Amino acid sequence: MFRQMLRSKIHRATVTGAHLEYEGSLTIDEDLMEAAGILPYEAILCSNLNNGERFMTYAINGTRGKGEIILNGPTARKAAIGDHIIIFCYEYYGEEEIKKHLPKIVRVNDKNRIVAVS
Repeated sequence: MFRQMLRSKIHRATVTGAHLEYEGSLTIDEDLMEAAGILPYEAILCSNLNNGERFMTYAINGTRGKGEIILNGPTARKAAIGDHIIIFCYEYYGEEEIKKHLPKIVRVNDKNRIVAVS
C-alpha cells in the first residue's frame, strides 16, 4: 500500500505578483524550487495564510535569486501581492519508506530568501 505524504513545503512565501491573463500556474524562484525539490510542471497545493484560500496548480521556474512567487491565471484571484502562502508538494510512499521519511521544509523571509532548510 502507498500513502500520500508531504514531501516538501516552502513555508510563508510572500506573493510578489499576479498575472490573471496567464494560462495558469505558480511561478516560483528557481532557488526555492531546487531547495524544496519541486520540478517544473509538478503539481503543488497552496494555502494562503491571509485569507484561508487553498488551491492546486503546478509550478513553473521563476528567475533564480529574484524571490518571485507569482500567481498566474485564475489562481491570481486567490491571493493579493504581499500575502503569505505555504506551498506543499506531496508524494506517494510505501510503508517501509514512511518509517524513515521526513519532509523537507524550506523557510523563507519576507523577501523569499531561504533562511532555513530542515
